[in-house]
Amino acid sequence: MLLVTIGKHVAGKLRHTVKNVPVTHRIEAPHPTDAEAVGRMQLRAWLQTYPNDAAGIDETWIREQRGSAVTTQGITRWREFIAEAGRRPNLLFCRVVLAEAEIVGLLCGRRDETVTLGPMYLLSEAQGQGIGQGLMGEFLPWAEDAPIHLWVTDYNKRAIRFYEHHGFKLTGERELWRGRLPNARMVRDSMPNHVKTAHHCGIR
Repeated sequence: MLLVTIGKHVAGKLRHTVKNVPVTHRIEAPHPTDAEAVGRMQLRAWLQTYPNDAAGIDETWIREQRGSAVTTQGITRWREFIAEAGRRPNLLFCRVVLAEAEIVGLLCGRRDETVTLGPMYLLSEAQGQGIGQGLMGEFLPWAEDAPIHLWVTDYNKRAIRFYEHHGFKLTGERELWRGRLPNARMVRDSMPNHVKTAHHCGIR
């Protein structure tokens, strides 16, 4: 479990905290009983992140495409994935971010011939505080030297910059998810040993 303590100089920015009270975010592996909370957080993250007039994506479309996250079927899928990640941690990765008892973020991945990163969500009130860095600090050592690929929405410039900071590059490949959401593919090549050592030491 990783603890990320947010001091009083930023705690006032968090809507779910009392002003000037330090906040501790915990990064840990979820339990299958967290599935409902994960589904709620997933839908909320989509509603915060993806509305875009130019792409024709609004709250109605998001609820049509991702509303299943909070249904019995969607919660069951999350419960099964979390349980499987617990049984096969070498092949499946999953961490959640908790602020007090509320799940405010998530990073999952899987290992096949290469490693896939995603989904990754962090609610807006938990962004800008080093929590994403903490999640990647657990995911990248798990991925080891394997190439990693992901899809990111092409108008989510903040996410693209975040992944670029961690060594990912846009490949130029594009897709329209469900015929509307424009995604771009990013890849992080195998890390040389000397770079891997520097990363683990916190050197940039």
